[in-house]
Amino acid sequence: MTRRIICVCVAGMLLTLSACNKSESTKISTIAKENSPAPEISVMAIADGSTLKLSALKGKVVLLNFWATWCPPCREEIPSMMQLNGAMTGKPFQMVAVSVDEGGKQVIDSFFKERGFMLPTYLDSNGMAARSYGVTGVPESFIVDKNGVLVKKIIGGLDWGSPDVASFLEGLMR
Repeated sequence: MTRRIICVCVAGMLLTLSACNKSESTKISTIAKENSPAPEISVMAIADGSTLKLSALKGKVVLLNFWATWCPPCREEIPSMMQLNGAMTGKPFQMVAVSVDEGGKQVIDSFFKERGFMLPTYLDSNGMAARSYGVTGVPESFIVDKNGVLVKKIIGGLDWGSPDVASFLEGLMR
């Protein structure tokens, strides 16, 4: 009887260990680091449902911003993001505002309509983009240069309309 209990316990432990190994193998092996190639992500455009791959934006400076409608600092920085996006029109620049909202397109559309906001917004429905970048909260932003290298990680809100920000981004475009 004691042997049977021991065998059951050992079998249970082996199953537990194999389950841990399985989840470990599905973890993302690299998380975004400054001065390293930016991890590839795919996100869905709110506007038309198309898929955007970060690699398709090579040749442009990218502002990748993770945000949510329920986040006060995110809501605070959106007007300055809109200002920056307008100032960068016609330049090799792409803003990718990735919502981590669980409510999806309806929540975001309603939020923008109520406040009169408009940004190039994308969904990370499976959470893989946020995990690839090691996002721990919102807002978190990442600046990717025209060669696909992550040059800056910004935790928290920022005044994106600042002349210093525009200068920094324009320097990356050269």
